[in-house]
Amino acid sequence: MPATPPPWHPEAFARRRPHLAVRGRVLGALRRVFKENAFVEVDTPALQVSPGMEPHLQAFATDLQGPHPDDRRRLYLHTSPEFAMKKLLVAGVPRLYQIAHVYRNGERSGTHSPEFSMLEWYRAGEGYKTLIQDCEDLVRAAAVAAGRSRFDFRGMTCDPFKAWRVLTVQDAFLDYAGIDLLATFDGSHDPDPTALAAEAERIGVHPHAGDRWEDIVFRIMFDRIEPHLGEGVPCVLTDYPVCMAALSRPKPEDPRLAERFELYACGLELANAFGELTDAAAQRARFEADMDLKQRLYGERFPVDEDFLAALEHGMPESSGIALGFDRLVMLCSGAESIDDVLWLPVAR
Repeated sequence: MPATPPPWHPEAFARRRPHLAVRGRVLGALRRVFKENAFVEVDTPALQVSPGMEPHLQAFATDLQGPHPDDRRRLYLHTSPEFAMKKLLVAGVPRLYQIAHVYRNGERSGTHSPEFSMLEWYRAGEGYKTLIQDCEDLVRAAAVAAGRSRFDFRGMTCDPFKAWRVLTVQDAFLDYAGIDLLATFDGSHDPDPTALAAEAERIGVHPHAGDRWEDIVFRIMFDRIEPHLGEGVPCVLTDYPVCMAALSRPKPEDPRLAERFELYACGLELANAFGELTDAAAQRARFEADMDLKQRLYGERFPVDEDFLAALEHGMPESSGIALGFDRLVMLCSGAESIDDVLWLPVAR
């Protein structure tokens, strides 16, 4: 037998079994919370016309074979069930959730798997700040189901039962990097990176040649800010610059910022939430800009899901939505160090 037994081997499985038992209890607890709040569990196809339009995500492609040899169509495994779930919002489902397998190529680490489970939910007619309370209810229910009074992960501790911290991106940059981020941001989709690059160099974070403003934001976040988020209590990081808005709408009181937050615990990103953009024309413009960027960076672009834009044009209600990494939550609840430890079987290497 090899030094490291395969994941199906009884010895290897025995090491994962306690984590998988927690996985089952957490899954049941989350479903109970959604049932108590009148959510409908849905199940949408993983095969989609567009896998998602985030420029930096890599997708898995396949060809759908029709009944005739020349009837072939390129489809993708979704990186999120977002487009399909929003179509159901248009159809008239006001509160819905899904625990979906999603697929992202080129991602593998202790906290990333090319196939993983995403918990995604939407509320029609309710603002994105309502989702913070949802997160509190769900994370605390998961901790109770796992028998945890706190999370411990890679040297950090987090108590989900204490009051959570809400921190703006602007304040996070001021507190942890000493940078006035908004002073370097002109409010455009592709801001000039010069001023932020100088600030990054000043604190010892070195941009790469060709970095965009957003790339430098991510470098500073990774190096100076994310390691502190969710220390002691979970942290909700909110008010992202609008150029990092993805499918979220601008804040009415400050259009430079987006109705978006991310949730962190023990330095680990758990969830990403939006006040959803419902303007089809604005959404199309963002898709085109994102695919132009993807073409420049990676030499490829994904097709636009015209059916999704048609649904927006038909009339998607004002909504909020969020995606949470279910496997990462199980890691915190079970004390696992690697995402593979909470999967029944990992993707083949």
